[in-house]
Amino acid sequence: MTRLDRLLRPRHIAVLGAGWALNVIEQCRKMGFAGPVWPVHPTKAEIGGLKAYASLADLPEPPDATFIGVNRFATLDLVAELAAMGAGGAICFASGWEEAGEAGLQEKLVAAAGDMPILGPNCYGVINYLDGALLWPDQHGGIRLDKGVALVSQSSNIVINLGMQARGLPVAYVACLGNAAVVGLAELTGALLDDPRVTAVGLYIEGIDDAPAFAALAEKARAMGKGVVAIKSGKTELSRTAAASHTASLAGGGAASSAFLRQIGVAEVNSPSELIETLKIFHVHGPQIGTRLCSLSCSGGEAGLVADLAAPFGIDFPPVPEATRARLFETLGPIVAIANPLDYHTFIWGDGPKTTEVFTAMLEAYDAGIYIIDTPRADRCDPSGYQPALDAIVAAQKATGKIALPVASMAENFGEARVKAMMEQGVCTLLGLETALAAVRAAQVPAGVAGWRPAAALPPRETRMLSEAEGKALLATAGVPVPRAVTGATLAEVVAAAKGLTAPFALKGLGFAHKTEAGAVRLGLTSLEGQAEMPGASGYLVEEMVTGTVAEILLGLRRDPVYGVTLTLGMGGVTAEVLADTVTLILPATEAEILAALRRLRLWPLLDGYRGRPKADMAAVASIAVRLGSRMLADDSLEEIEINPVLVRESGAVAVDALIRKV
Repeated sequence: MTRLDRLLRPRHIAVLGAGWALNVIEQCRKMGFAGPVWPVHPTKAEIGGLKAYASLADLPEPPDATFIGVNRFATLDLVAELAAMGAGGAICFASGWEEAGEAGLQEKLVAAAGDMPILGPNCYGVINYLDGALLWPDQHGGIRLDKGVALVSQSSNIVINLGMQARGLPVAYVACLGNAAVVGLAELTGALLDDPRVTAVGLYIEGIDDAPAFAALAEKARAMGKGVVAIKSGKTELSRTAAASHTASLAGGGAASSAFLRQIGVAEVNSPSELIETLKIFHVHGPQIGTRLCSLSCSGGEAGLVADLAAPFGIDFPPVPEATRARLFETLGPIVAIANPLDYHTFIWGDGPKTTEVFTAMLEAYDAGIYIIDTPRADRCDPSGYQPALDAIVAAQKATGKIALPVASMAENFGEARVKAMMEQGVCTLLGLETALAAVRAAQVPAGVAGWRPAAALPPRETRMLSEAEGKALLATAGVPVPRAVTGATLAEVVAAAKGLTAPFALKGLGFAHKTEAGAVRLGLTSLEGQAEMPGASGYLVEEMVTGTVAEILLGLRRDPVYGVTLTLGMGGVTAEVLADTVTLILPATEAEILAALRRLRLWPLLDGYRGRPKADMAAVASIAVRLGSRMLADDSLEEIEINPVLVRESGAVAVDALIRKV
C-alpha cells in the first residue's frame, strides 16, 4: 500500500468551498460513487442536497480524500488540519503560489502537509473512473469502466482536452500534478501503475523533478508489462542559441530529454493525438510491438501513401518472403504484384475466406501488420460491405498471434463505436494514417537497461574555461590521444620550443572559445618562421598536425540540471552547427550503446565506407567517449568537455581541440 492509495481510491470524500464543492458533488453523483461525500462549509446547512458540516472536526471520520476549493491563504490552515487529523490526502485547487510570484507561500503549504500527500497546488484534481471517485470540479469526457489507461499531466487544461477524446481509448484515471509541491511525477505515476486495472500511462511533462526516480518508474512499468508514453514540452528554449560551446547549442532544447526517455524505455510523441493512439496500442498489446511491419490495402494509392508517410518516421517495410509470396499468389493470382506495402486490389473484396487467407498469410511473416481501411460514414452510406474485411483482420491476428492494426487514413473515417467493438475483440484500431505511423514508431521503443540510472544532477555553479593546453593535458591524463605539442606565452617562445616537433604544424592562439571564428588557427604550416601575432591571444600552442584523417567528429559532455551528464556526438569541425547532425545520450553509456547511437546519424554512411570511402574507426571514438564519461562522472569539478574535432583515422582517433570548463 502506498501513501497515495486513499487519495486515489477513496472510501469517502470531503469537499471544501461552495461553488467548487457543488461541482465535485455533482460529478461524483453522475459517476455513481458508492461512498459518502461530505461537504464542509462554516455557514451552509447543505450543499447539493447533502448535509454540510461546519468544520473538518465535525466529520464522521478523517476523510480519505479532500477537494480544497478555497483561496490559497485559507488552504494553508485546512491542509494543516487535515494532516493533523489523519486524512488520506487532498487536492489543492487554488492558484497564485510560486507561479504567481508569491514567494515562500508554497513552502508553507509543504510544511503544513507534513506526511500527508497533496496534489497541487494550482491543480484541477483527479478522476477515478474505475470506482467513480471524482475530485474534479468540472465536466469531463469519460465513463465508468473496469480497466484502462491513466492520463497524468502537469497541465490541467491539456489533460482536460485529452479526456474529451472520441478515439475509443478507455481511460481509467485522469490526474493533474499542478505545481507538484508535495507529490511529484514519478510518485503519482507509480501509484497509478500499481492499480492492476491500469494498463498503461500517458504523460504530459513540462519538467522532470527527479530523473533517477523517473528512470526507476519506467523500469517498474516495463516489468509490469505496462507501456509509458509521454509528450515532453519545452523543447525550444532560447538558451540553446546563447551557449558558448557547440555542444550546448546542438544538445539544447529537447535533445537531452528525448535521449533520457529513449534510454529508459519511455515512448515519446509530439502531439495529443499521437499520445492517444500510442496508448491504444499499449492498452491492447502492451509495450511489445516489433519492428518488422507489413502494410495491406486495396489501393495502389494507399500503398504508396503508406510508404511515403512512413519514411520520415524511419519505418520501412521488409520484402515479402518467397514462401509468403507463393502463398499470396495462389489467392490473388498473377495480376496482383506481391510487394510490401501490398495492394491486394479488390478481386477478393467481400469474400471473407479469401480476404482472411491474404490477411493471415501476410501477417504471419511479420511482427505486425497495418491494414488500411476507411469505412463509409454511417449517416449517409451503408458500411456493411466492409465487415468481411474487418472480420478478416480479427481472424488474422487470432490465427497468427501477431499484431493486426486496422488504420483509418483519416481519423473521422471509422467511428468511436466501431473502434470499441474491434477493441473488445482484442484488435487495436488507429485513427489517422500519419498519426498511426507516429504511434507505431513510438511504441517500438525498446526497454531500458535494467538498473540504469542517470548521474545525480548538480546545482549551478561558477566555472572557468581551461586553456587549450590545460585541456589537452587533462585529456591525456584520461587516456585520450592528443597531438604532440608545445605552448608558450609569446609567439617567439613557442616557435623556439617547437624545434623538436615534426611539420606540418598547427599554430593556435589561446584564450578563445571558438578559435576559427577569431582567426586564431593556422593549419598546414611547413615552417613557423615569420608568423604574425594573433591579436587577443593569451598565449600560443603549436601541435604536430594529424594526417590520414577520414572524418571529423564532435564529442561533447556537459552537466545537465535534470539528467546529470549528457554526451553529444556528431559530425564535427567548423560546420558542426550547420550540419546539426548529432545524437545525444545520457551517461553512463557503454561503448556498444554509443556506437548504436552513432549509427542514427544521417551522415553515418560517410563514416562507414560509403561508396568505397575508407571507414572511420568509430570504435576509437566510442572508447574516447567512455573514458571521458568515466572521468566526468568521477570528478564533480568538471562542468563541460568538448572536443571539436576528434580527427578519426582508419585506425585510431586523436583529439585536436579541447574546450573544458570546470569549477
